[in-house]
Amino acid sequence: MFAAVVLTVACQPLKPYGPVPSEAQVAWQRMEINMFCHFGPNTFSGAEWGTGQEAEGLFAPRGLDCRQWVDVASQAGMGGIILTAKHHDGFCLWPSRFSSHTVADTLDVLRRFTDACRDGGVKAGVYISPWDRNHPAYGTERYNDVFDSMLREVHTVYGPMFEQWFDGACGEGPNGRRQRYNWARYMQTMNELNAQCVVFSDVGPGCRWVGNEEGRAGETCWSTLCTDGATPSDNKPAPAELETGHAPLSTANCQLPTPNWVPAECDVSIRPGWFWHPQEHPKTVEELMEIYYNSVGHNGLMLLNVPPDTTGRIPAEDSAVLVAFRAERERIFSHDLAHGAKARAWHHPGHGARNVLDSAYHTYWAATGKSAELTLELDSVTEFDIIVIQEYIPLGQRITAVNLLYDMGDGLYSYTLGDEPTCTTVGYKRIIRLDNPVKWRRVIFQFEGMAPPVINRIALYNSAK
Repeated sequence: MFAAVVLTVACQPLKPYGPVPSEAQVAWQRMEINMFCHFGPNTFSGAEWGTGQEAEGLFAPRGLDCRQWVDVASQAGMGGIILTAKHHDGFCLWPSRFSSHTVADTLDVLRRFTDACRDGGVKAGVYISPWDRNHPAYGTERYNDVFDSMLREVHTVYGPMFEQWFDGACGEGPNGRRQRYNWARYMQTMNELNAQCVVFSDVGPGCRWVGNEEGRAGETCWSTLCTDGATPSDNKPAPAELETGHAPLSTANCQLPTPNWVPAECDVSIRPGWFWHPQEHPKTVEELMEIYYNSVGHNGLMLLNVPPDTTGRIPAEDSAVLVAFRAERERIFSHDLAHGAKARAWHHPGHGARNVLDSAYHTYWAATGKSAELTLELDSVTEFDIIVIQEYIPLGQRITAVNLLYDMGDGLYSYTLGDEPTCTTVGYKRIIRLDNPVKWRRVIFQFEGMAPPVINRIALYNSAK
């Protein structure tokens, strides 16, 4: 009888805690870095926000090559590209049946883009701004029919897309036309057309704006967000709330019993502007690494805008920086110094501590209490300055604080940053950068969580080597 009870407990599956991601959201988060391509009349006019009155002939790329965009993205280690198929000026990069402000059939950029992505093994996504400074119906209820028809046209003729990007901009000032967007209708249409498409907006539902355009998630960053009564253009959380999200099962500022799973997407441009301008130049590898640490390393996805120029190609200087950016990531993260270590901790049956050291995504250590310790015993005194921790997010986000104890071979010490924990939230990935390289033999991770922590990876790296 006793043995039977033990066997039943051992086979019990772990229960998720709070909101959890869909399979599509997990796959999206694991992409880590994607490319954004702002391209349109602004590329040729020098503007960032067009007026909508630009002549269609202004958009005239001399050597459009979407396959080159895909090659650059692949060489940079990016698995997806999102194209601004319609920006606020209303100009469509496909010959839409619902607008007269479009490319000609012979210059169907969206077709060339989606074909190039599929041929090159990169996922295609699309940005379609609901603001339209050209369409005569904008500012009336009829425009909601127009915009919904555009969504259906793009996602049926050119889809499937892995991500739909909605910008919340909605007017031209106090004396301009202002549209009351039917967001519920748009979201229903997207769910109808492709339920696996991750829909971005200020409040999701697939992923959220991070609250800034610097590519920076909060030091605390929850993948959960209260969205009751909010839309992408009205009643949305403040930027500071979007940076941090809302803790699972928290009812602060939220009338829902729980928040929704709406992870942060950190958009930033490689250049000062979003569209290509000849006088601007790309960020350095060092600047991009800092963004990576503060986006992917803070439980976000890094969406890096790389704008094509007037030829319709990504400039060589941008491409060179992207290749070097990937090389730097590989230099730092290719050699896990925790490989071969021993991991010890109390654990839920079948989910032992050693699982944090393998490379399989769906294996994990499951702690038995909200406060838990895991010890890594290294082969020898090891020098490193970066620690990577990953929660197994299909079971929810749980951790509220991480502290470190360490042993250099002469006793146990506490690694502190003032009175604060080493870090707060973890989520899909947390990259902890130590103040200086350390030489430790043993590391004890002290976790605090809203529920028992579930960790699928811990790794150590030395950025100086």
